[in-house]
Amino acid sequence: MQYATRTCFQTGLPQYYDPLKEEAAKILESIQSELEDTIALELSNYGHVKRDETVSPVEKEETVVRSLLVQLNRTVANALAPKFNHLNEIETDVDPRHEAFWFLGGIYPPNLVRKIKEGVEWQKQYANDPYDRNIQYVGKPYMALRHKLLLEPLLPKDLESFDVKQDGAEIPDYRYDPLALGYIADFRHATTVPGFWPGEQHEFGLLSFQRRSHALNRHKYCAVDDLSEAIDAQGILSSFAWLLGQACYQGFSVFNDVTYPLTTQTVITDGKYWSFYAYQLNTTLLHSDQVDANSRYNLCWGTDAMQLYESIDENGKINGLNKEVLQQIIMFYINQPKERAVNLKPYLCPTETRVADIEDENRRVFMERAYKHMASNRPRHRLVPEVYQWEKIYKIDNKTRPMEPKRRPFELGENMYNRRMDEHALKYIPRAVRPGGPKSRPKFEATYYPNVRRQ
Repeated sequence: MQYATRTCFQTGLPQYYDPLKEEAAKILESIQSELEDTIALELSNYGHVKRDETVSPVEKEETVVRSLLVQLNRTVANALAPKFNHLNEIETDVDPRHEAFWFLGGIYPPNLVRKIKEGVEWQKQYANDPYDRNIQYVGKPYMALRHKLLLEPLLPKDLESFDVKQDGAEIPDYRYDPLALGYIADFRHATTVPGFWPGEQHEFGLLSFQRRSHALNRHKYCAVDDLSEAIDAQGILSSFAWLLGQACYQGFSVFNDVTYPLTTQTVITDGKYWSFYAYQLNTTLLHSDQVDANSRYNLCWGTDAMQLYESIDENGKINGLNKEVLQQIIMFYINQPKERAVNLKPYLCPTETRVADIEDENRRVFMERAYKHMASNRPRHRLVPEVYQWEKIYKIDNKTRPMEPKRRPFELGENMYNRRMDEHALKYIPRAVRPGGPKSRPKFEATYYPNVRRQ
């Protein structure tokens, strides 16, 4: 996971949080009783869910933890808002959609990719070259907090001074295809959605609470007890993906590197065990052209899993409460975002920064609908032609039917996946609503796809 995100991981939180510890300890003394009541009430209030045998263990845990985090967020934010004004301006997302897409370069080509290139005359010489693996992250945290301003860099220094070799950053060099680790390949639209659509004013993440429910079933498919490493990998991947989505909304990508660092905070919890992570995004250049030339790297700090309490008795009293966990939560909340004296969107058009800035109403509405329809990943109306098993055996793998007429797309050399966005029937304008009268033209609504068709 570190190679896939170009991240250097360090145990413990950075020195950036040291000045906040004393203040967080004082705040905890004043609101500890409220936090204890909230935790005890939420963790002991779902006995009916825990006893319901029709609900899976994962659903039981997520129901309780989601309610706990929502109420804990309400308690902490209400208590701290009078002193910390940024908490009055945050946007809170429950079960948001966090997705990110990027190209990971330098991957050794698997046999399938090598065979495909060997089957094309002009690509034979490149069959063994490293290639870009498409990576799609799809996540759904319990809750995420956003603000108009950015968090301060955790390691404040110029981006150009980050050098993975000179700084001695430890990033494992793992260039094998993720399919070798059991990841699944899927055919879908690449989507990057950091929990909101472009145009939202609160476009920078402060804090996200990630799920830990996968640990309940991990023993079924993992022979090695590597849960702590899996939690660290989740903290790295979820933080990177969320920041990458925010960076893409600012005009950055795997081809246009960030011009300023982005920072976020991540918590992974099941209600009892809590892991805290802080992430600083310094680069997004991960494709083959830059994977070895790019000297920048990203930074992630993380703690081991910390136990919040030992037990809760029948009366709802918490035994063995760990104040350090509550203090860490408060530190993340009082970390104030600040305005930066930089151009946040250096690569975007100043007049049409987003679709909402398009003056032509028809084009604006069309682009908005087309983008959100693509991001929804709904099945296409015209499905990809199916290749039947007998065709795979007797026509593709073994050429045993040479006299049969060639009618199928794979027999005619057609790429069944080479589909364009404008390959659909135009929307008909009924005569009664045509601007120029019932018999006027055009009869179909205009489309505004970019004209990139090859001649």
